[in-house]
Amino acid sequence: MEKEESNLKDLKQDNSEENEISDDQGSSTDNSDKNKENTELSLEEKILELEDKLARTFAEMENQRRRFEKEKEDAFEYGGYSFAKEALNLIDNLERSKAVLENDESLKDTNALKKMLDHFEIINKDLISIFSKNNIKPIDSLNKKLDPNFHQAMMEIEDNSKEPGTIVKEIQKGFVIKDRLLRPSLVGVAKKSDKKEEKIEENKEKIEVK
Repeated sequence: MEKEESNLKDLKQDNSEENEISDDQGSSTDNSDKNKENTELSLEEKILELEDKLARTFAEMENQRRRFEKEKEDAFEYGGYSFAKEALNLIDNLERSKAVLENDESLKDTNALKKMLDHFEIINKDLISIFSKNNIKPIDSLNKKLDPNFHQAMMEIEDNSKEPGTIVKEIQKGFVIKDRLLRPSLVGVAKKSDKKEEKIEENKEKIEVK
């Protein structure tokens, strides 16, 4: 009897140990599955991160390509900008020489002066024509409203026949190359006569007194 009870205890203990081993194995399997799941999520995140970096790299490469194309176009279109700006001195010197000759009393009303001025005019037209062929064009200024983008006012000239701010004198001609300013036109703009303004003020005072 005692021997049978002892065998039953041993059997229960064996079953209990087997159950514990089984639970440990099950727990180990669950942990393995969780680790595997965490590893898979981590890989997905890494793939997304790499895709994002790749997209950014392609975008940066595209931006650099566009900048390079823009710089290449500008170099082709405006490569002669500095040369063109310096070449404008030729026109300025012609205008100065013309003014000096016209003001020379010893040459006034002579055929020699007329011939020289005619030659100057031909050279000036040829220069303007060459500039125009290379997209360098003079700025139209006279009788136009002052535009700070193209004109620089150097003086005010009393002229009651023009609206204030209208260009009535061109001191130095300005030029553009395509849509870019080479140099602004130096101009004189109209303003109302001070005498006329004084009369207006006097009339106002007289009206107020009445």
